[in-house]
Amino acid sequence: MATSTAERSARATYQDVLDAPAHLVAEIINGTLHTQPRPASRHALAASNLGVELGSPFGKGRGGPGGWWIIDEPELHLDEQIMVPDLAGWRRERMPDYPDTAYFTLAPDWVCEVLSPSTRKLDLHEKRPLYALAGVGHLWLVDPTDRTLEAFELREGEWVLIATAKDDEPVSIRPFDAITFSLGDLWP
Repeated sequence: MATSTAERSARATYQDVLDAPAHLVAEIINGTLHTQPRPASRHALAASNLGVELGSPFGKGRGGPGGWWIIDEPELHLDEQIMVPDLAGWRRERMPDYPDTAYFTLAPDWVCEVLSPSTRKLDLHEKRPLYALAGVGHLWLVDPTDRTLEAFELREGEWVLIATAKDDEPVSIRPFDAITFSLGDLWP
């Protein structure tokens, strides 16, 4: 279950993230520290499998165009927000050199959040608008319980739903529409 420091009067700092127990994911959203346990097994499997589906063709250029950095659980420092999406990707034309840092300050071109009961509200209602403010171009929401994917594109500062997929439907969705994979490959 996610917890927060909403009762605190002071804004959370990066030191709060560093002081969080190692077994928790710590984020600062709108000045509040949020912690949650590492993802449950279906959540982790969906994120890992999506990383495999995209990493080889887009990260390595095997069976696809390459040109991306696809990263599992990167720590993003976007203005005052510290967020850890399940997956994120940067076009290499925007980030030609992979940084040797503990966190990323350049907003990704694509973010994927795998929804779970403990993080659903945070991902949908707090993080999604912050990704838009940071200028993330594409957002995918994967729900392993409902076996769905919703893909959004940022247009004039607003998220626009561009595609949905469910169960084992084929997925060929921007910004990764150069390949097709089965959504069913994300599920056990």
